[in-house]
Amino acid sequence: MELSKEKLLWMYQKMVEIRQFELKVDELFKKNMIWGTCHLYVGEEATAVGACAALNPDDYITSTHRGHGHTIAKGADLKKMMAELLGKETGYCKGRGGSMHIVDVSTGNLGANGIVAGGIPIATGAALASKLKKDNKVTICFFGDGAANEGVFHESLNMAGLWKLPVVYICENNLYGMSNPVSKSTAVKDIAQRAESYNMPGVIVDGNDIVEVYKAVKEAVDRARRGEGATLIESKTYRWLGHSKSDPRVYRTREEEEEWKKKDPIKRFEKYLEETTDITKDELEEINKKVEQEIEEAYQFAINSPDPRIEDLAKYVYA
Repeated sequence: MELSKEKLLWMYQKMVEIRQFELKVDELFKKNMIWGTCHLYVGEEATAVGACAALNPDDYITSTHRGHGHTIAKGADLKKMMAELLGKETGYCKGRGGSMHIVDVSTGNLGANGIVAGGIPIATGAALASKLKKDNKVTICFFGDGAANEGVFHESLNMAGLWKLPVVYICENNLYGMSNPVSKSTAVKDIAQRAESYNMPGVIVDGNDIVEVYKAVKEAVDRARRGEGATLIESKTYRWLGHSKSDPRVYRTREEEEEWKKKDPIKRFEKYLEETTDITKDELEEINKKVEQEIEEAYQFAINSPDPRIEDLAKYVYA
């Protein structure tokens, strides 16, 4: 499971892309340039990138309301993403979907979803289709700790366990379902324990350690591709910002947030690369500058793109 220098640099770049994209979105939201709401992924970058690094380009993912990170990790076009958030005609959903509904079938992204646990049955269905078609594809299903208490989570995992479907369920446990601590909403200590009920492995990983995430997901993906069935992975992580843009975070302390920021997944990966590879600080700095330029180009593309026309208001409403 040796990672090449090229792969390691790709992983680093994707994490930086997510971080810088989300910080730009935060800035634009505060300027009233993005309407509705958005749920930012700052602090959780290692989970999305570590997981997607274990996939083939034509494998699938399903995402969540906090989906920008998954979408970027799976290869989305930053310009189309930014345009979508700004409600532009050049966005992934022509400006109609916004933050929670980015989909890009060309990269295997079957869509973000504003419904809690909404992506779980979609991922299970995609995995069933792959098994029936024998196309050797694997689906990764991202969802949050709150979704693990929805009925469809249990129904889907039961099906996947029964039929040995090629799907990897990744629960991003960031300790809070909106403002509700996991300890007050979930009967079991670890969500991964629930895998035992559905005859599949349950694995816990440090969601801020990209290499650990990658290794666990790669093992689960390989297992699924061999026809041995699903895996439930619980990635323990933390979102630095509020649940959404309307969240003042009164349910947790600033001290708690600072403690988690010390576990910054990007800084940890930089240290790992410095200690275990010949990748230099200059190479990493070059990536940071390159991404900064890409984010600015995405922003310029978005603000200079046309708004949807009022005449097209009813288009795309019906299939």
